[in-house]
Amino acid sequence: MQFKALEFCHPAMAAKSIFLLFLHIFMALIISISTCYGGSTDKTKDLYIVYMGSLPESDYSPLSHHLSLLQEVLRESAASDSFVRSYNRSFNAFAARLSGEEHKKIASKEGVVSVFPSRTLQLQTTRSWEFMGFPENVDRNLTVESDIIIGVIDSGIWPESDSFSDEGYGPPPKKWKGTCDGGLNFTCNNKIIGARFYTLDIHSNSARDEEGHGSHTASIAAGNKVPGANFYGLANGNARGGVPSARIATYRICGPGGCTDDSILGAFDDAIADGVDIITISVSGSPRPFNFDSIAIGSFHAMEKGILTVQSAGNDGPFPSTVGSVAPWLFSVAASSTDRRIIDKVVLGNGKTLIENAVNSFTLKGVKFPLIKGEDAKSNCSDADARLCSHLCLDSSLVKEKIVVCDKSTGWNEAFRAGALGSITLDEDYFVVPLPSSGLTSHNHDLVKSYINSTNNPHGEIIRSEAIKDIAAPKFAFFSSRGPNSISDEILKPDITAPGVHILAAYSPVASPSSAPGDKRSVKYNIMSGTSMSCPHVAGAAAYVKSFHPHWSPSAIKSALMTTALSMNVTEHSDGKYEDGEFAYGAGHVNPVKAIDPGLLYDASKDDYVKMLYSMQVRLFSPSPKETKGSPKDLNYPSMQALVKIGMPITVEFTRTVTNVGLANSTYKSKIIANSQINVSVKPSSISFKLLYEKKSFIVKVSGEALTAKTRISASLIWSDGTHNVKSPIVMYTQNPEE
Repeated sequence: MQFKALEFCHPAMAAKSIFLLFLHIFMALIISISTCYGGSTDKTKDLYIVYMGSLPESDYSPLSHHLSLLQEVLRESAASDSFVRSYNRSFNAFAARLSGEEHKKIASKEGVVSVFPSRTLQLQTTRSWEFMGFPENVDRNLTVESDIIIGVIDSGIWPESDSFSDEGYGPPPKKWKGTCDGGLNFTCNNKIIGARFYTLDIHSNSARDEEGHGSHTASIAAGNKVPGANFYGLANGNARGGVPSARIATYRICGPGGCTDDSILGAFDDAIADGVDIITISVSGSPRPFNFDSIAIGSFHAMEKGILTVQSAGNDGPFPSTVGSVAPWLFSVAASSTDRRIIDKVVLGNGKTLIENAVNSFTLKGVKFPLIKGEDAKSNCSDADARLCSHLCLDSSLVKEKIVVCDKSTGWNEAFRAGALGSITLDEDYFVVPLPSSGLTSHNHDLVKSYINSTNNPHGEIIRSEAIKDIAAPKFAFFSSRGPNSISDEILKPDITAPGVHILAAYSPVASPSSAPGDKRSVKYNIMSGTSMSCPHVAGAAAYVKSFHPHWSPSAIKSALMTTALSMNVTEHSDGKYEDGEFAYGAGHVNPVKAIDPGLLYDASKDDYVKMLYSMQVRLFSPSPKETKGSPKDLNYPSMQALVKIGMPITVEFTRTVTNVGLANSTYKSKIIANSQINVSVKPSSISFKLLYEKKSFIVKVSGEALTAKTRISASLIWSDGTHNVKSPIVMYTQNPEE
């Protein structure tokens, strides 16, 4: 570091100069130490850049100013620990490790232009598996993985996709008992080893995917690595599944009109007999009693044969009690985001820029076009319907070369049909659009309307989407269906969350990427969002666990993934709403690598489920068991939940049994993280094992004062031996009497 020569022309100036000299030396020492030891010592915080614009021309010490800013927000010693480096030769900025709250405080300081996270730039891949801490070079048991068969019950598959090439594959596993009955012009290979179809539609008489959905989900679970996959340049990188060496058997149950129960049961019937190991079904509906639910029925019989079924929770959020996958033997998956967020921007004629989430591959080349509200372009509709841009409500002559503003999230469908240049819709839109379009929050949508009302010539531009890094991820998706479980109130659903927002994966080239009639684009890879995308992530993770533990039961694999799930930060991603928290994400965010060594398992057998069903007076699946005592609350489930009455003191007990799969000679101690409104105790508070697969039982007791309103209270039980941390969510909740 260079210093100017000091000019002692005045005592005060001299004193100031000496002080600055020692400050510079002190800061240089800090920088030197930081450089030697890899930066700040506080690794729990994220690295941010604090940008302050150009260097002032007046007498100015950037180092002292940077440190003083940090000291205003942090303690003096903490400021030294936080500081990483100063940029002071060509511009004015510094780097520091900050918490979320600290970076917000610094951003509000005078002279600070912006504060943003320091990104790690690299060649990009399809981010979801890397984001889950599951890189390409993760340890694998490839021989066993290649023998795993994932049954994909969906809309079929596009067999010619690079994601399903069989180059390098040997013959199907000897255990495979299925067939390739894919219909006209459909050929299986050593990757897609089986295909069947069940739809009665004459236009859907093959297992070939004409919707794109089935190819997408299959490639997420078990697709090959495909370099350079992208959607019109967006999300460019390597597309791959969770278990790329695994085999796929496809069962087409869906046609243009949907997926029927009879097709679903036919697919389960065949898949079980064919010898699949894992079933993934990204199909859901409103919750129904188990004995009226084709997926609950089919998956029960799959469980009997040692096959785990993974199902999407549904896309009916954010409303409570909408989760459609409710049976305890099903693995129910919610959707959350990754650290890759795809955004587009609306630039108004007044210079204001609004940022939102639609996947827009179109560019207007910097040109702004007239804006028009739906009600001002109506054709034979009421103002209310035209405002929503309802079907056939827009006059094509009035929207030509204009951007239509609609008060409905799917208004872009009608704007596209009517021939509008673009659309601005209400509500965040995570999906691919067929024209330049952006879905805005209600606040930003109101800003657009206010701008239109403020001028005689409103104009705007919609900028092509781009990918940015979202350091707040994972966040649960607003569309993901929520608990509580409306069929069995003592079973927490959904079970877990996984990436389901902006997922790039294989697609059918004959399907519209936006599903809009008239969108003639053809793509090999598409970006989709939904619990349909999160479900095959967990199916791939389950197959990965099974490749290390082929003889574990479906409930054991499920337990391993739930108890090792990453905790979601509720304060960051929720405002404490009843339908959020565990009702949104279950046990947490899936973490496949940890799940192969969970330490303890909560295992359950067919008999355990049958006892639970008999306690609910559901008598469908099996003959009456010898002992019918039990309740859903006491099912040996990795989570614990109870519905308590408003106005009644809380007194609930859960009985659980864990199986040791960690170290033969080990002791686990219990730790409770509880809400102040309840007391949680565990007896015994520690459990010791001498053998692998030894079992130990314990009782969890929850007590507390009466609750006076509809609410959800959360806690966690963690068993730890110092190496493994086996975590279970505990949820107490109330409902209004009329619910």
